[in-house]
Amino acid sequence: MKLWVSALLLTVGCFLPSFGEEESEARLLVSKNILNQYLVEGKDLTVDYKIFNVGSRVAFDVRLKDSSFPESSFSTVSGNLQVSWERIAPNSNVSHAVILRPLKSGYFNFTSAELSYLLSEDATERTVGYTSFPGEGGIVPEREFDRRFSPHVLDWLVFAFMTLPSLGIPFLLWYSSKSRYDPAKAKRN
Repeated sequence: MKLWVSALLLTVGCFLPSFGEEESEARLLVSKNILNQYLVEGKDLTVDYKIFNVGSRVAFDVRLKDSSFPESSFSTVSGNLQVSWERIAPNSNVSHAVILRPLKSGYFNFTSAELSYLLSEDATERTVGYTSFPGEGGIVPEREFDRRFSPHVLDWLVFAFMTLPSLGIPFLLWYSSKSRYDPAKAKRN
C-alpha cells in the first residue's frame, strides 16, 4: 500500500504544472533555411530566417547578422544580411528572407548566423545566440543544370527535322498510291 501511495504522489508531482513560476526573460530561437531545392550558379537563392520568442518577456534591440556569404561568392539581390528589430513580443515570431545569387559553382558550407538581443530596455549586456545551419550544399554550374532540367526544345526540333525524311517519304508514297486507287472505288459506287 505504501508503494502505491508513493508512486501516486510521485506521478502527480511530476505531471502537475508549477503554479506561479513564470519565465523571467526573453528567449529567442532562430532557424536558417535554404528554400531552393536546387542551388544553381547565377540563379536566385532564397535564405529564410525565422525568429521565435519563446520567453515570457519582450526581447529588445534584436540584431541578426549573417556573415557566412562572402561577397566574392554571392551577390545580394534583395534583402539584407544584417537586420535589426526594435522589439519582439513574447510568444511571437518574426521572419526575414534574403535573396542571393551564387557567383561560383562548387560545394559551399552554409554556416550559422549570429543573433544578439537585450533582455530589457536599459540592459547593457547583449545575449548572443546562433541560428541553425543547413550544412554543406553543392552549387551546380548553370550549364549542367540546363543540361539536366531544361525542356530541350532545340534538341526535339532537330530530332523532328531529322526524322521527317524517314517518315515523310513513305507517307508521300502511300498517299500517292492511295489517291490513285481511291477514285476508282468512288466511281464503282
